[in-house]
Amino acid sequence: MTSTSNEQRTFRVTDLGTLAVLAWSGEHPEDEQDMAFLLAYSLGDAEGGPEATAEAMRTLLRNEQLPLGGPVLDGARTPSLPVSLLVEAEQAVVNMPHVKAQCVVPPEWLAAVEQRGHAYFMITTVAWPEGKPGSPVSEEALRDFAGSEDTMLNAAHCLLPVRRLRA
Repeated sequence: MTSTSNEQRTFRVTDLGTLAVLAWSGEHPEDEQDMAFLLAYSLGDAEGGPEATAEAMRTLLRNEQLPLGGPVLDGARTPSLPVSLLVEAEQAVVNMPHVKAQCVVPPEWLAAVEQRGHAYFMITTVAWPEGKPGSPVSEEALRDFAGSEDTMLNAAHCLLPVRRLRA
Protein backbone atom coordinates (compact mmCIF):
# COMPACT_ATOMS: atom_id res chain seq x y z
CA MET A 1 0.00 0.00 0.00
CA THR A 2 1.31 3.43 -0.92
CA SER A 3 0.53 6.49 1.11
CA THR A 4 1.23 10.12 0.47
CA SER A 5 2.72 12.39 3.05
CA ASN A 6 1.35 15.82 3.88
CA GLU A 7 4.59 16.61 5.67
CA GLN A 8 6.23 19.81 4.49
CA ARG A 9 9.70 19.44 3.03
CA THR A 10 12.55 21.47 4.39
CA PHE A 11 12.82 24.76 2.58
CA ARG A 12 15.87 27.02 2.53
CA VAL A 13 15.54 30.41 0.85
CA THR A 14 19.19 30.29 -0.24
CA ASP A 15 18.37 27.27 -2.42
CA LEU A 16 16.28 29.54 -4.67
CA GLY A 17 19.33 31.42 -5.86
CA THR A 18 18.62 34.87 -7.27
CA LEU A 19 14.88 35.37 -7.51
CA ALA A 20 13.70 37.91 -10.09
CA VAL A 21 10.33 39.40 -11.01
CA LEU A 22 9.56 40.83 -14.42
CA ALA A 23 6.51 42.98 -15.25
CA TRP A 24 4.88 43.56 -18.63
CA SER A 25 1.42 44.17 -20.00
CA GLY A 26 -0.34 42.91 -23.05
CA GLU A 27 -3.66 41.97 -24.53
CA HIS A 28 -5.39 39.13 -22.71
CA PRO A 29 -6.81 36.63 -25.24
CA GLU A 30 -10.12 36.20 -23.38
CA ASP A 31 -11.27 39.83 -23.47
CA GLU A 32 -8.75 41.57 -25.75
CA GLN A 33 -7.95 44.18 -23.07
CA ASP A 34 -4.58 44.87 -21.48
CA MET A 35 -3.58 42.68 -18.56
CA ALA A 36 -0.74 43.40 -16.15
CA PHE A 37 1.52 40.34 -15.89
CA LEU A 38 4.22 39.46 -13.35
CA LEU A 39 6.61 36.55 -13.74
CA ALA A 40 8.77 35.32 -10.85
CA TYR A 41 11.65 32.96 -11.58
CA SER A 42 15.10 32.01 -10.37
CA LEU A 43 18.28 32.63 -12.31
CA GLY A 44 19.28 29.08 -11.35
CA ASP A 45 22.46 30.31 -9.71
CA ALA A 46 22.24 28.63 -6.30
CA GLU A 47 24.67 25.93 -5.28
CA GLY A 48 23.53 22.89 -7.26
CA GLY A 49 22.49 24.97 -10.27
CA PRO A 50 19.13 25.09 -12.05
CA GLU A 51 18.08 21.62 -10.85
CA ALA A 52 18.53 22.64 -7.21
CA THR A 53 16.66 25.91 -7.69
CA ALA A 54 13.81 24.10 -9.46
CA GLU A 55 13.48 21.68 -6.54
CA ALA A 56 13.56 24.58 -4.05
CA MET A 57 10.83 26.39 -5.99
CA ARG A 58 8.72 23.20 -6.14
CA THR A 59 9.11 22.80 -2.38
CA LEU A 60 8.14 26.42 -1.74
CA LEU A 61 5.05 26.15 -3.94
CA ARG A 62 4.06 22.76 -2.53
CA ASN A 63 4.46 23.98 1.06
CA GLU A 64 2.26 27.01 0.30
CA GLN A 65 -0.29 24.84 -1.56
CA LEU A 66 0.20 26.63 -4.87
CA PRO A 67 -0.40 23.99 -7.57
CA LEU A 68 1.84 23.75 -10.61
CA GLY A 69 0.19 24.15 -13.99
CA GLY A 70 -3.12 25.46 -12.70
CA PRO A 71 -5.82 26.17 -11.86
CA VAL A 72 -5.46 29.95 -11.71
CA LEU A 73 -5.99 30.92 -8.08
CA ASP A 74 -7.95 34.14 -7.57
CA GLY A 75 -6.70 36.13 -4.59
CA ALA A 76 -9.97 38.10 -4.47
CA ARG A 77 -11.90 34.86 -3.90
CA THR A 78 -9.25 33.18 -1.77
CA PRO A 79 -8.34 35.49 1.13
CA SER A 80 -6.00 32.82 2.53
CA LEU A 81 -3.87 32.85 -0.64
CA PRO A 82 -0.26 33.09 0.61
CA VAL A 83 0.72 35.56 -2.13
CA SER A 84 -0.02 39.29 -2.16
CA LEU A 85 0.77 42.23 -4.41
CA LEU A 86 1.56 45.76 -3.31
CA VAL A 87 1.83 48.47 -5.96
CA GLU A 88 3.37 51.78 -4.92
CA ALA A 89 5.67 54.39 -6.46
CA GLU A 90 5.97 52.57 -9.81
CA GLN A 91 7.04 49.38 -8.05
CA ALA A 92 5.31 46.00 -7.76
CA VAL A 93 6.13 44.05 -4.62
CA VAL A 94 5.14 40.38 -4.39
CA ASN A 95 5.07 38.89 -0.91
CA MET A 96 5.02 35.20 -0.08
CA PRO A 97 6.11 33.37 3.04
CA HIS A 98 9.94 33.38 2.99
CA VAL A 99 10.07 35.45 -0.21
CA LYS A 100 9.65 39.10 -1.13
CA ALA A 101 10.47 40.30 -4.63
CA GLN A 102 9.97 43.63 -6.31
CA CYS A 103 10.44 45.27 -9.67
CA VAL A 104 9.93 48.56 -11.40
CA VAL A 105 6.78 48.57 -13.53
CA PRO A 106 6.23 50.53 -16.76
CA PRO A 107 3.38 53.08 -17.13
CA GLU A 108 1.33 50.78 -19.38
CA TRP A 109 1.51 48.06 -16.69
CA LEU A 110 0.25 50.54 -14.10
CA ALA A 111 -2.62 51.56 -16.41
CA ALA A 112 -3.63 47.90 -16.95
CA VAL A 113 -3.51 47.06 -13.25
CA GLU A 114 -5.45 50.24 -12.41
CA GLN A 115 -8.17 49.29 -14.91
CA ARG A 116 -8.50 45.67 -13.77
CA GLY A 117 -7.61 45.95 -10.08
CA HIS A 118 -5.42 42.86 -10.27
CA ALA A 119 -2.37 41.40 -12.01
CA TYR A 120 -1.76 37.92 -13.41
CA PHE A 121 1.13 36.43 -11.43
CA MET A 122 3.08 33.37 -12.47
CA ILE A 123 5.91 31.85 -10.43
CA THR A 124 7.81 29.15 -12.27
CA THR A 125 10.20 26.45 -11.18
CA VAL A 126 12.06 26.75 -14.49
CA ALA A 127 15.28 28.76 -14.18
CA TRP A 128 15.92 31.61 -16.59
CA PRO A 129 19.58 32.70 -16.35
CA GLU A 130 19.14 35.09 -19.28
CA GLY A 131 16.50 37.12 -17.40
CA LYS A 132 18.93 38.97 -15.15
CA PRO A 133 17.38 41.84 -13.15
CA GLY A 134 18.27 45.24 -14.60
CA SER A 135 19.14 43.83 -18.02
CA PRO A 136 16.84 44.45 -20.97
CA VAL A 137 14.76 41.49 -22.13
CA SER A 138 13.51 41.45 -25.70
CA GLU A 139 9.85 40.84 -26.37
CA GLU A 140 10.79 37.69 -28.29
CA ALA A 141 12.91 36.30 -25.42
CA LEU A 142 10.13 37.01 -22.92
CA ARG A 143 7.52 35.38 -25.16
CA ASP A 144 9.76 32.34 -25.73
CA PHE A 145 10.36 31.84 -22.01
CA ALA A 146 7.09 32.92 -20.38
CA GLY A 147 4.94 31.36 -23.11
CA SER A 148 6.73 28.03 -23.32
CA GLU A 149 4.79 24.94 -22.32
CA ASP A 150 7.57 23.92 -19.91
CA THR A 151 7.45 27.27 -18.10
CA MET A 152 3.64 27.35 -17.97
CA LEU A 153 3.18 23.78 -16.75
CA ASN A 154 5.86 24.21 -14.08
CA ALA A 155 4.38 27.38 -12.63
CA ALA A 156 1.73 28.43 -10.15
CA HIS A 157 -0.76 30.90 -11.62
CA CYS A 158 -2.61 33.54 -9.58
CA LEU A 159 -4.72 36.64 -10.03
CA LEU A 160 -3.47 39.02 -7.36
CA PRO A 161 -5.64 41.95 -6.25
CA VAL A 162 -3.68 45.18 -5.95
CA ARG A 163 -3.02 46.53 -2.50
CA ARG A 164 -1.68 50.02 -1.89
CA LEU A 165 -0.19 51.80 1.07
CA ARG A 166 -2.68 53.96 2.91
CA ALA A 167 -1.80 57.61 3.33
